[in-house]
Amino acid sequence: MAFEYAPLIERFGYLATFVGTLLEGETLLILSGLAAHRGYLDINLVVLVGAVGGALGDFVLFLVGRRYREHFVRRFPRLRPGFERVRQMIERYPNATIFGVRFMYGLRVVGPMAIGSTRIPLWHFALVNLLGAVTWSACWAGAGYVLGHAAERLLGELSRYEGYLIAGALVVGGIVVLVLRWRHRAGS
Repeated sequence: MAFEYAPLIERFGYLATFVGTLLEGETLLILSGLAAHRGYLDINLVVLVGAVGGALGDFVLFLVGRRYREHFVRRFPRLRPGFERVRQMIERYPNATIFGVRFMYGLRVVGPMAIGSTRIPLWHFALVNLLGAVTWSACWAGAGYVLGHAAERLLGELSRYEGYLIAGALVVGGIVVLVLRWRHRAGS
């Protein structure tokens, strides 16, 4: 008997997308976009939920940075290079940094904290961060949607291969994350 994952995706897909995008989420957004292509989720809601989760997670990190400023860097010295890099970027390009920090590997968590430690007003961060979150969510969910379309064109009807595609996407996403983290640590 085959495992029926479609009802699980339909029931918990948006919640998983939201929770996954609070801190990270690219892999989950790709999978949610793939699920939207297959008709289990609505792509517009995936983008919206991913944007809200991403923006909310960064907003909380901004507030942590605002409240604790340098405390995290003293407590976790490995964060200092990323923290200082974002602080330098925010001085030169405040809007571009707020908008794009979520696209910069290794700065997704420390970036909003570093921005929170600056004089950037809360409302300014919230507005630009929301625009960045919508763009980020649309890019990654859209990539998953397009991936589903490309796989269907290549393989024909996907229902026979869905389980393999989802497992493969999880494995590839996990490998990419591990390789990027390994490269980041090796460069530190």
